[in-house]
Amino acid sequence: MSTETTTAGGGSGGPSGGAVPAKGLRAGILDLGDSVMLGLASTAPVYSLAATLGLIVAVNGNYTPLVLVLGFIPVLFIAYAFRELNSAMPDCGTSFIWARRAFGPWAGWLGGWGLALAGIVVLANLAQVAGQYLWLLVGDGALAGNALLVTVTGVLFIALMTLVNYRGIRLGEHVQRVLTYIQYISLGIFALALIIRIAGGAPEGQAFDIEWFNPVGAFADPSAVVHGALLALFIYWGWDTCLAVNEETENPHKTPGRGAVISAFVLLAIYVSMALLVMMYATVGTEGIGLGNSENQDDVFVAMKDVVLGPWGWLIVVAVLASVLSSTQTTILPTARGTLSMGVHGALPAKFGRVHPRNQTPGFSTQVMGAAAIGYYVAMSVLSENLLSDSISSISLFIAFYFSLTGFACVWYFRRTLRESARNLWFRGIFPLLGALMLTAAFFVSAVEMWDPAYGDTQIFGIGGAFVSGVLLLSLGVVLAVVCRFLPSTRGYFTGRPAAAAAASARAVDLP
Repeated sequence: MSTETTTAGGGSGGPSGGAVPAKGLRAGILDLGDSVMLGLASTAPVYSLAATLGLIVAVNGNYTPLVLVLGFIPVLFIAYAFRELNSAMPDCGTSFIWARRAFGPWAGWLGGWGLALAGIVVLANLAQVAGQYLWLLVGDGALAGNALLVTVTGVLFIALMTLVNYRGIRLGEHVQRVLTYIQYISLGIFALALIIRIAGGAPEGQAFDIEWFNPVGAFADPSAVVHGALLALFIYWGWDTCLAVNEETENPHKTPGRGAVISAFVLLAIYVSMALLVMMYATVGTEGIGLGNSENQDDVFVAMKDVVLGPWGWLIVVAVLASVLSSTQTTILPTARGTLSMGVHGALPAKFGRVHPRNQTPGFSTQVMGAAAIGYYVAMSVLSENLLSDSISSISLFIAFYFSLTGFACVWYFRRTLRESARNLWFRGIFPLLGALMLTAAFFVSAVEMWDPAYGDTQIFGIGGAFVSGVLLLSLGVVLAVVCRFLPSTRGYFTGRPAAAAAASARAVDLP
């Protein structure tokens, strides 16, 4: 493997990002279209909307489209931070390497942990949903209620997508393209059916009203808006996969950042347009297929499928399944590349920095991430499905943590260049800072809500299970960082002498 480095310039007026170690990944294999596709796929947009729309409607009613827009704002601001930092340092470690360059080794290590943690926990959720939706397509769907069968199926899905990622980025891109076509064609058919029925005069529907976008009316209940925006935050998460494959993308300084911003705007368009169509057809009522009906909140699309598509209702189940599977595959990508970068830079043992010489993928890191996700999923399923559900709810804490850390890192890293141009001031300073502050507030608001024992399905020592699991998992990162601080193979990263460990990692390869 080559150990040559590429110098990452900081763009117009930015500081040099320094040398980015050539890790042996397959450079230039992805173009802008591939980057956008991966950003869209990672969010599981069909499933995310199906599972979250009813929850947002429950607290915001007809103001749901506005809340989806409000939830997008901090995400967009952080997307600009990712773009600007990537222009200076196109390293697949993303938040890990950027936080390290801005604030030092401890911040970098914890940023990498937050990213990996969010990926591992959400993979457990995706596996559970994939297992359920596959068996919904068989017979009368009763098998979807078999916990053992669903768990085994979910484990097999994680293993399969881990293998796809291990075998190569091009294979993964082909699989991703097929799954993307399936989910968006199915979603398009569902949207077209809704339009036809609305145009024909839906008997229980409601006409579009510009009041749905009126902030004055929405903020009559500020707590509801904040709650809804926090829910919306989760459904936008995932576009940062574009940046994690930056070293495998054409023009790594610019293309991944463009892909991230484009995919974020496309997601906004999909979510708002689908929310409007579903609201106009089903209304936000609490009866029947109404979005406010608590019985529909687990998946509003499945609740409507037979009414909207008739005998073709199974198509929306296929769309959700394809959405979840594509997200499973693309979620492994950033987690494996994040730990690969940590291994190359000496923050993890050298084995994590190994790239398979033939497949040109993070061989060991990909296997570890897949195994960690399977282990976590099985452990939580055995302990309690309710605890699994609550631990998944804590993902918002992990996302807010490493997103806000990245926003602050952007402002601090580029602080000396902010006065050089209006562009630098806004895109490297004001927007990232506002996004980081918003997400920091989201972190603490979410934590306070999760502390309530009535939040979610479990409580531990009188405290909400989601809060306990979230804090314990984040704290585990601190413990692991301390361990790495004293390990012979990684202490150099923390003491400022990581060159030997990094060089050893960069030279290491997996055997064919």
